[in-house]
Amino acid sequence: MHNTQTKYKSSELTPVVLSEMEELLPPLIVEQFSALERDILENGYYSPIIINEERIIIDGHNRFRICEKHGLPFKMLMFSFRDLLEAKQWALDTQQSRRNLSLWELGQIALKLKPELEARAKSSQGRRTDLSMNSPKCYGPIDTRKEMAQTVGIGEQTMGRIAQLTDRAPQVLKDALSSKEISVNRGWEILKAVQELPLEEQENAVAEILAAVREVKQIDIEADQREKIAALFCKAYEKAVLLTPSVENVHYWTEGTRMKPEEIEDSIQESYELAQTFQTIGDILKNTILPAKITGQGVT
Repeated sequence: MHNTQTKYKSSELTPVVLSEMEELLPPLIVEQFSALERDILENGYYSPIIINEERIIIDGHNRFRICEKHGLPFKMLMFSFRDLLEAKQWALDTQQSRRNLSLWELGQIALKLKPELEARAKSSQGRRTDLSMNSPKCYGPIDTRKEMAQTVGIGEQTMGRIAQLTDRAPQVLKDALSSKEISVNRGWEILKAVQELPLEEQENAVAEILAAVREVKQIDIEADQREKIAALFCKAYEKAVLLTPSVENVHYWTEGTRMKPEEIEDSIQESYELAQTFQTIGDILKNTILPAKITGQGVT
């Protein structure tokens, strides 16, 4: 692969969209695509679309679609690749630094590349000169799991699990992996737990396990939220007790931050609102929390 340094404007050349290139990586979610569209509309198109010598778009499909939708001009830069597989690997390497792809997503990309990796391996094997004349002509199927794993930068064992999950997992489990609801390892554990069941029962069994996983996750989220709220209250009181509201100190504050009259008015309102907040906290502590602690009853 090398950059030919050849540049084109959209008025000079129409690029080719190849579905297997455009669909190599998972599509952007709606929010990501909207953010990219908004950036291009506000700041213009400043990053060239990468094409190969056959004018096929290698990188920049989303940007191309946005420019096409709004009739915006764009630029292209031509790269030379040994073959389409090398172009796909380059596009993947480029996008990995821009996107937060999960192991499952990377594994799905690797599986899309499997036929080309196998074809390349067979071609290389056919050119070998270190095989004796007595070697069998049929060498058996070529295991490309290692090559697939290396191509997308994940472990070989993980790649194997993703391949088996893709082939054997019920759809509900694959959907949970695609939505990043569970990890590959968790998905593998669930598959092992249900694989002895009849196929018609596996879907429901997986759904029940996923429901339990979601419930545990929600409990963890709520516990984490409670910890954050407790920490926030502690911090608020720790900061508040450091304040000494004397005329001199308040004067230092307004002068040190160069408050304008309208900003002082805003601070007055905020101060009264904060006072009301602490007053409400005190009332809850006095009328609800403390009596419950004294009587040994829980707070609802």
